[in-house]
Amino acid sequence: SAELEAVRLNGAKGIAAAQMSASQRQILQALIGDYIHRMPDELAEIEMNKLKEQGMEQIHFAWAGGLERGEGHYYRLQGARFLVEYDNTQNDANHIHSVWRDAQSDFGADLIAQHYQTSHHH
Repeated sequence: SAELEAVRLNGAKGIAAAQMSASQRQILQALIGDYIHRMPDELAEIEMNKLKEQGMEQIHFAWAGGLERGEGHYYRLQGARFLVEYDNTQNDANHIHSVWRDAQSDFGADLIAQHYQTSHHH
């Protein structure tokens, strides 16, 4: 459906961790850790294990916008199955939005429709 296509994670953007220096990869891992550790401990451990299994070198980082305080900016972290988006473009870059998405179990997925498509009806 058009709705599902709109929320699908298409093509990684930015630089892959495999192309980063060791210090850049450490910063990337710390940043990802900041997002993961916002989750309850049980979920955080599961997500960290998924990332390690998929390979941290496959994670991409992309930046858009200014570098100075007060300038709007955006970044994204994208792996094989997840996407983190950070947006700080409103009110002189003083209003942050961020989201963690999972391509295989996204809240935006229409699970009811998927159930009807794959299961026998009662």
